[in-house]
Parts: sequence; structure tokens; C-alpha cells
Amino acid sequence: MKYFNKISAVIIVLIASVIFIANMLFTHCQKVNNADRPWQLDINRICHDIEEDGEADVSDYDYIIAVVKKGDADDFYSTEKDYSVREINGELYRIEYRVTQNVGNERRKIMNFAFAFIALIILLAMLYIRIRLIQPFHKFTNVPYKLSKGELTAPLKEEKSRYFGKFVWGVNMLRENIIKQKEAEIEMLREKQTMLLSISHDIKTPLSAIKLYAKALSKGLYSEKEKQLEAALSINAKADEIEKYVTELTKTAGDDLLSLDVDNGEFYLSEILNDVIAYYNDRLEMNKTDFIIADYNDCILKGDASRLNEVMQNIMENALKYGDGERISIDFSDDEDCRLITFSNTGCTLPDDELLYIFDSFRRGSNAGDNPGSGLGLYICRQLMRKMDGEVFAEIEDGEMKVTIVARKA
Repeated sequence: MKYFNKISAVIIVLIASVIFIANMLFTHCQKVNNADRPWQLDINRICHDIEEDGEADVSDYDYIIAVVKKGDADDFYSTEKDYSVREINGELYRIEYRVTQNVGNERRKIMNFAFAFIALIILLAMLYIRIRLIQPFHKFTNVPYKLSKGELTAPLKEEKSRYFGKFVWGVNMLRENIIKQKEAEIEMLREKQTMLLSISHDIKTPLSAIKLYAKALSKGLYSEKEKQLEAALSINAKADEIEKYVTELTKTAGDDLLSLDVDNGEFYLSEILNDVIAYYNDRLEMNKTDFIIADYNDCILKGDASRLNEVMQNIMENALKYGDGERISIDFSDDEDCRLITFSNTGCTLPDDELLYIFDSFRRGSNAGDNPGSGLGLYICRQLMRKMDGEVFAEIEDGEMKVTIVARKA
């Protein structure tokens, strides 16, 4: 706001300076013209007209005020006005004139009026911008900070001007999503705690039985082989029971990881693809990476547009991270009612025997090196595509990594 006020002050000073300089230049031009005594030209012209026609209309001249014949005035030589006496056709005429051009003064007024009008328009526009744009937006400057601190109770009020309608709606949606995510996290933690307590209680029973059997065997309480075999089988059964609980625990943890919301609908492939291309075009150009997009026929796809965009970006990030930066390409093909979108990058160093595991959670290839990552990117891609009734798979061909998205057509 302070910066805008400074800019406004500078603009006002500049406008005032322009008006002042224009008037000074105009005055200077008039002085230069007056140095040539331009009224003398008008005096000579009117004298010629009177000599020819016997009279003349002073309104036709810029500097002539009046023409008085000597016989028509008693005070012929006594006047405060500038004049020149000329003899025309044997009679004396007093030709009164002004030393400034009336048209010039009118032009000055028009010029100043035009400057004033332009200045008024500029000031009104700046005032409008201040009231309708700067001041409302100034109210939003602390919103990201408050959201980062967890202040989520008060939603933003919509502005009547509607300039920030979509922005306010987006911030309120973000706020509501953060609240929902927090509630979901709290509920998930509560369920996990309940589940852990339940499983830990359930595990105690088979664990106690295993300990009893083990203690009995260690003390030689079972002398008969049949009893020993029965104890061993019981220990194995109880171990299987514990393994079942551990599997259930692992599955539940995996289910939590799969909580990826998908809002399926219909959209054009070009809408998503154009966003991805626009996002990566400049970046790849700076890296001097060839970015080749094959020709394709646009089509309507089924799924979640924003989620498919996320999948494409994850694949592109992997191509940038693990490729050699020489070339990235996108190709298209069709298979029955599906559109196949294949992302290829040169410089693949992933061993063939690790290809089967790259879509597993927390699994990173041996070629990851020092590149940052969690091992969840491709895992999330597969889960999202499956929720959209699609698929994603990868293959290595001629030293290139090829990741193909299978999306359903509408």
C-alpha cells in the first residue's frame, strides 16, 4: 500500500510537471512570435482591404481590435490601447491591435483543459485501482501465513467487486480441504490407536501360548514324541495367528496410504496435455533437452483431470531426474477403448530386474543415487490410474525408459 502511495505521488508530480513545462513552452513560442511583430502583418492587410473595399471586418484578423476613422472620434489620439495611425485614401485611420494572439490564448486553454481532463482520468483510475483492487487484496496478504499457522476458523468474505471472487473461493476451498485433512488425520490416528490396542491385545493370547509351550519343551515336560510334536504344531499355529495379525496391520497401513480422493468425470486430453507441455517447455528448453510431442487426435477421457495432470507431472519429474537430459518425448496410440500416452526419456540406467518393483511403495531403484525422493511417485501414479479405471506400466527399450499411461475414453 505504501509503495502504491509513492507511485501515485510520483505520477501526480509528473503530470503537474508536464502541464507546467507545456505552458512554459507555449509562452516561449508566443514570445518568439511576438518578437517578429506579427500584428504588423494584420495592420498591413486591413489597410489594403480598406483601401480596396472602403471597409473591413476586424473579426477576420487575429490581432486587430478596432478601426476608428479620425472624423468619428474626438479623442482620436488619446487611448490606452496599442494602435497605429495610417492614412488610407486621404483619410486617417486609428487601427487598434493587441500584442497577443487571441487564437493562441484559446489554444492554451484547450491544451490545459485536455491536460486537466487526462490527469483527472488517470487519478480516478488510480483511485479506483486503490479502492477496488489494492485495498481488498491488502486484506489477503496475511492469509497464507495464517493458514500455515493453522488459523482455519474464519473464512474469507467475498468482495462485491468480484475481482477476487475466484481467488477468495480458491482460498476458502483450500482452507476447507486443510480442515478436512486435519479431521481425517485425527480420525486416522484414532483408528490406528484403536487398531494397535486391539491387535496388541489379540497378539497377547497366542504369544502367551507360545511362551508356555516353549517353556514346557525347555523343561522337558513333554517326554513323549507325540506331545512334543503336538506342542510344536501348536507353536506353529499360534505363530501363524500372529502372522495374520501382522499382515492385517500392514494392510491397514497400506490402506491409509491409499486414501487418494478421485473425482471421476469427463475431459479433453488436450486440456491436460497442454498444461503439462506449457509447464515443462521452458524448463526443458533451459536444460537444452529436446522435448518432442507426437501428433495426436484429441479425445474425451474418463477420470479426474487434476489427478491425471498429477500423474503426468510425476512421470515427467522422474524423466528429468533419472534421464540423461538429452531427450524426452510423448507418444500416443489407441487400444480398443483406451488412449495410451507414453513418456520416454533417454539415458535409462535402471537394471531390468528392478523394473517389476518400481511401482511398489517406498521402493526406489538402484539408479536413484543422491536424487531426492520417497519412492512413492510411481506408486501413487498406479493407484490413481486404477481408481480412474486405467493403468500405468513401464518398460525399458533400447536404453530408454518408457512409462505408459492407459486412460479410458469416454
